[in-house]
Amino acid sequence: MIDLRKLREDENYRTGITHKGVDPEILDELLELDAACRALQGEVEQLRSEQNRASKDIGRASPEEREGKINIAATIKSKLQEVEAEYGRASESLSEIAITIPNPADPRCPTGGEDDYEVIEIVGEKTEPPPMDHAEYGEYMGWIEIEKAAENMGSRFAYLMGEAVLIEFALVQFTLSKLVSHGFTPVVPPVLVREQMMLDAGFFPTDRQQVYELAEDDLFLTGTSEVALAGLHRGDLLDAEDLPIRFGGFSSCFRREAGTYGKDTSGIFRVHQFDKVEMFSFCDPLNSWDELENLRNLEQEILNELELPYRVILVAAGDLGAPAALKYDCEVWLPSEGRYRELTSCSNYLDYSARRMMTRVRGDDGNPLIHTLNGTACAIGRTLVFLMEHCQQHDGSFKVPKVLQPFCGLDVIPPPTT
Repeated sequence: MIDLRKLREDENYRTGITHKGVDPEILDELLELDAACRALQGEVEQLRSEQNRASKDIGRASPEEREGKINIAATIKSKLQEVEAEYGRASESLSEIAITIPNPADPRCPTGGEDDYEVIEIVGEKTEPPPMDHAEYGEYMGWIEIEKAAENMGSRFAYLMGEAVLIEFALVQFTLSKLVSHGFTPVVPPVLVREQMMLDAGFFPTDRQQVYELAEDDLFLTGTSEVALAGLHRGDLLDAEDLPIRFGGFSSCFRREAGTYGKDTSGIFRVHQFDKVEMFSFCDPLNSWDELENLRNLEQEILNELELPYRVILVAAGDLGAPAALKYDCEVWLPSEGRYRELTSCSNYLDYSARRMMTRVRGDDGNPLIHTLNGTACAIGRTLVFLMEHCQQHDGSFKVPKVLQPFCGLDVIPPPTT
């Protein structure tokens, strides 16, 4: 949730919100409600003080004064109840609007939308298309079964089979081993969470249309383990010397992919269920920008060791999700399409989610809200897509990246014999 005080006092804070596409009139309405709530809160506190004095006056009153004092106290009580009810309604209206307002974009973010990103770095050379694209190659090798998945589950599902499964788990082991070496605690979190956790993590209400809901159980399938990882310190007061606290979560993820009709319908590039290793960090507010660079460096280190050509972009303000103040995407070259496609990203949420979760760091000057950050260490299925094009040999064989070979016991996977 945003900081209403900063919205009142800091024009740059307001600008960061409008750069995400929020109508300034909504912010004006929010500030009017905020002013009304603060005025009503002051009135409630004043009336409570008067009520306390009136109660004491009754106790000190003489018998002939007592009835009058009781009547005064009753009037104050009635007025207090009236103002408290008004304050409750105003607070509810304020919360309903405030929870929909995104975290302001950092001033370093380019203004604009999806196509207004800034290229930060390019690593590796673009390559020519292989004999088969990833969808054709996955079918050719017997690694991806789409037809039966469509028959049994519907579109945007797939069976992953054969050596592809071994490569998937090699990617998981390789990635988690690297994260552990950098101080991350590995976690296999639940993939079902309550609605309040989706709100606290910053995904609701804006991303609700992308999430599968189990309405009878008040549970939701998460699209990233980030949601459950954030809950590990929900409501906690953390010691500064313990920070950063880093988690590496492995889980299956589920997304409805609403609004993507007709996009990436072949192969496994965009599916409803996929596996992912996610990085999550609870960080001292003084160090969160350095921590973001650390997450980015880890993502690049993984791509470098997989020998995939990629570029890093700074995402434009209008293309950021609601919680992110700044986000880097690592986009890998997809030869069959002749363009870069997103594979991993990392974001700094600052105190946006922590304000909802009430996660703080113990400090001498009060207990400030913690900063939370997240990044994709490895989106397994999508990484397989890129590997199937970059590691595909002209004779149809597949050359397993060196860093994965110790984890799967495979070197070169020959093409099918029939």
